[in-house]
Amino acid sequence: MVTEAAVLQALRAVRDPESQQDIVTLGLVRDVAIAEGDVTFTLLFSTQPPATKAAVHGQATKAVRQLAGVARVQAKMGSAAAAAPAQAHAHPPAAGPAAPQRPPDLIPDVRHTIAVSSGKGGVGKSTVAVNLAVGLRGSSGAVGIIDADVYGPDVPMMLGSKGRPGMFDNKIIPVESHGLKMMSIGLLVNEREPLVWRGPMIHSFIQQMLRDVMWGALDYLVFDMPPGTGDAQLSLSQVIPLGGVVMVTTPQDVALLDVRKAVAMFQRLNVPIIGVVENMSVFACPHCGERTAIFGEAGGQRIADEYGVPLLARIPLDPETRAAGDTGMPITLRRPGSPQAAAFRDLAAAVSRRLDELAPLKSLPTIG
Repeated sequence: MVTEAAVLQALRAVRDPESQQDIVTLGLVRDVAIAEGDVTFTLLFSTQPPATKAAVHGQATKAVRQLAGVARVQAKMGSAAAAAPAQAHAHPPAAGPAAPQRPPDLIPDVRHTIAVSSGKGGVGKSTVAVNLAVGLRGSSGAVGIIDADVYGPDVPMMLGSKGRPGMFDNKIIPVESHGLKMMSIGLLVNEREPLVWRGPMIHSFIQQMLRDVMWGALDYLVFDMPPGTGDAQLSLSQVIPLGGVVMVTTPQDVALLDVRKAVAMFQRLNVPIIGVVENMSVFACPHCGERTAIFGEAGGQRIADEYGVPLLARIPLDPETRAAGDTGMPITLRRPGSPQAAAFRDLAAAVSRRLDELAPLKSLPTIG
């Protein structure tokens, strides 16, 4: 039988990379609970960088999962702003800040939530997110998109939206463009104004985009995430149960190196990987028709095979896609008969099918 003492002992093997002290001694572990092989606990972080938080979360989950008799591990992440992490505790103190619980009803009328993420910038992640949303809308779904890339909020330009959102009954009314409901920090600040935000501000922004916006009933809500492994990804996985993440990469090795880190982070956060999109996969010369793999070949397929997830789409490289984004008319709408538009529609169909495949797994009983 699993005991609290055994769980704490296992967690003592996990050390904070900066102080090299174990996380139990640092007081990061709270609210250990055990029920028939299911173990839950909370990790209270303070000023650790996002990469450290993700690494500690993954190591702690793995350490407890290896205990005999453990069937399932759920490690929540909270804030230790009011705690004293330097104080040594053999056991969690009787009085301490309550770990924040994931609100189950921030967006109760949204059926599917999809994050679009990448390991690095410059791979066309926002282009994929916008055209995926348009493709999902084209399949008769009600779709919204949140531009969570606060450092590069490009979605308003790509959708041709410049108006500010309205207010009703103390709620924000999202801007509508091409049949999509959309919110972005880019609608609220001057386009030349830089956003120098720390983690808590990003966390608050994401919560506000969910809690204070009148999204209404949606079949899909797409999140255009910042590139890399940072506070936005951690915050989003904390505040809502994400349906899954679409990973965007280009075929070259330097992009694959970074996307592996992003996939590993989402796996540690227990976010399902919907699949991989290989963007800018091949260039077809408009004059002679010769196809050239400018950024290499089959990189997306290698990543998909490596992690056992589908390759959802291979999006060709074409100047029209760039021009469509610059003019606010996504290629899926601007040239619906083009190979690029067809690839994005195929992507939307693949994402929809994959979400249906993943949905039943969430309700399966735990087998001891």
